[in-house]
Amino acid sequence: MTTRILNVVTNVGHYDDPSHRTGLWLSELTHAWEVFDAHGFEQTLVSPAGGPSPLEPRSLTFPNYDRTARAWRADPERMALLDRTLGPSQIDPAGYDAIFFTGGHAVMYDFPDSAGLQRITREIFEQGGVVASVCHGYCGLLNTRLSDGSLLVAGRELTGFAWQEEVLARVDKLVPYNAEDEMKQRGAHYRKAMLPFVSYTVVDGRLVTGQNPASARDTAAKVAALL
Repeated sequence: MTTRILNVVTNVGHYDDPSHRTGLWLSELTHAWEVFDAHGFEQTLVSPAGGPSPLEPRSLTFPNYDRTARAWRADPERMALLDRTLGPSQIDPAGYDAIFFTGGHAVMYDFPDSAGLQRITREIFEQGGVVASVCHGYCGLLNTRLSDGSLLVAGRELTGFAWQEEVLARVDKLVPYNAEDEMKQRGAHYRKAMLPFVSYTVVDGRLVTGQNPASARDTAAKVAALL
């Protein structure tokens, strides 16, 4: 049986202020995709609304715009995947072994309250699959409840983009909320690296999370190891 991964990307292209663009942080997808591809996993892209997933401009500049990101943008077939992502209603969770939430500040807007993504996440987790996120992707786990009504993140160790990193990235005045604080309020045991912007991952059973863009490859590798 082929192992199947569902990669989640955003549909949002700007902050509350439309003059400030955002979107998918491309390398968070491409690093994970490369790891999963090397393991022979079959991959699908889904987004909260289906359709195009815009790219975060800052992810297309040095040093973020690396070999994998450049190769993706140079490949028309790969770029087409981001133009025609599936919507949650088109996904049967029973067919997937893991869900991987990518980041970029845009996901803070459309991931948390997507009932479709919550349904998929809950079903994959409860059927024994792996739930994973990198960077701001953990915003997609904020409001997901299990069948017993409990929050998936409550009482679990995890990580994601830290408030300190928001400040250092100079977007703390642009983001709609403090994701780190929101996670703590939901009972999650938030962890982070001693230094900002270095790779850091947390594994709590079948929940795998990475702190920032530098963590995408390691997060995917830990997902693959569980699978």
